[in-house]
Amino acid sequence: MAATTGSVLDISSSIAGLLREEHRTDHLQVLKKFTAALRDKEYRDAVDEETFSSLLKVSSRLCDDLLAVGCEHVDLQSVGLQLQLTAECFRAQRNACVQSTRNQSVLRELGFIDVSIKHLSFLQTTRVESRDGILESLRIGIQFLGNMSVGNQTCKDDIWQRSFPNLLLQLLSVDDDKAVHYASMVLHTCLDEAKVEELSDPRNIQLALRVMELCRTQPDLDWTVLIATQHFLKSSTLVESMYSAMSHHERVTLLELLSAQLQEEDSEECGIPPNVARFLATSFQKCCGAVLTLATGSTSSDEVLHEALTVISQLDVLCEMTSDHKQFMFLQDHPDLLVTIVELLRQVHVIGKASKNIFSAAQNFSSFSGDDSPTAQSPVISFKAHLIRLIGNLCYSNTDNQNKVRELDGIPLILDNCNIDSNNPFISQWAIFAIRNLLEHNTQNQEQIASLERRGAADYSALRELGFLVEERDGSLLLKTVRKDS
Repeated sequence: MAATTGSVLDISSSIAGLLREEHRTDHLQVLKKFTAALRDKEYRDAVDEETFSSLLKVSSRLCDDLLAVGCEHVDLQSVGLQLQLTAECFRAQRNACVQSTRNQSVLRELGFIDVSIKHLSFLQTTRVESRDGILESLRIGIQFLGNMSVGNQTCKDDIWQRSFPNLLLQLLSVDDDKAVHYASMVLHTCLDEAKVEELSDPRNIQLALRVMELCRTQPDLDWTVLIATQHFLKSSTLVESMYSAMSHHERVTLLELLSAQLQEEDSEECGIPPNVARFLATSFQKCCGAVLTLATGSTSSDEVLHEALTVISQLDVLCEMTSDHKQFMFLQDHPDLLVTIVELLRQVHVIGKASKNIFSAAQNFSSFSGDDSPTAQSPVISFKAHLIRLIGNLCYSNTDNQNKVRELDGIPLILDNCNIDSNNPFISQWAIFAIRNLLEHNTQNQEQIASLERRGAADYSALRELGFLVEERDGSLLLKTVRKDS
């Protein structure tokens, strides 16, 4: 311990000495020695407040000097040294905070957060030619904020108060992947339920939208995906605010994240609030007609295409929400949702049969052998199948919905989609599933199927898989129960 105490005193004296001299290259070695020493936990715990205070004064002086580079006559060599010294100050600060609540608190109380925010605000806007030096200082300065905030709520709150929303948005917009990575780490560490609600304010929404943009453009950036799934998707207010402010292709990214979150193993604890489901169901009802524009094959703009793709993604999310998610089964009673789904299925089915178009059934199974085929690229792959899937979900153990589908003539419509269709993989299986849910404990629906007159080449083998046998007698069809293995 005596050796450590001696080292602390020596380095502390050397750092204090930097304040009495103009910046020189040998000052860099003093700071590097301090940075290296701080990697040792015993040394970190022994550094006194006076040493950190001297470091803060060095950092503050460097900040003031760098702010002066806006004048016309700048000594680029001098700026380069100042940036190196700044980076080393940040390194020392970063190392000092590792697993040390005490040092985090000391640095916060001394004012390191304020000075560091001032540094970062300058670094991310300056146009000094020494780009490498700027990026190095910027990256390490952001890392320091990350280390300051880990496990220390007071530091998190201080950093949030001084950087939200403008600086955080600016740091997430820097043209440097590493800086963006570190900034997203800081944001994730600072966020909590109350701060997420602040993001939904129209004055702050751009920060949330930037995170979502990074989820779309840099999907390998884990921190932004974690921010979205662990925080954003748990706030119905923020989801609605973001959705309303997004373009259609940005909405698709949000919907894909929702769908992925619903498919997680612990899906019952996915954290997505009920109001998000209500919002998406209502939005789908309002906009679902957009998908019909794809039938003409003449979508005049990317915006029209992206709107249709948004509808398709909404359908995927609604299918997931109503599949083994008890917390979302209230969607069975969402006003007119089932009516909208059945009518949309009818329109898509009629359009597909009227002429050859994107909704027409196909038997082009060679398309599954490569990714460059027209079928593989079709934006409506499985759309009809998922409409039928959602009908089945909404009718599960729900007599009112079972009856409503019958009243809408939805049963023959679903039966007409039992044939194999390469544009809708597994459509026959989803039709079987839907018919099963429509017939369960519903004698009226069973009687309707039994009384149907044969209409073309219906594939009633699907019903056999459910345990029903269709027999023709006197021109009508009768439904009988049979053992599935018979």
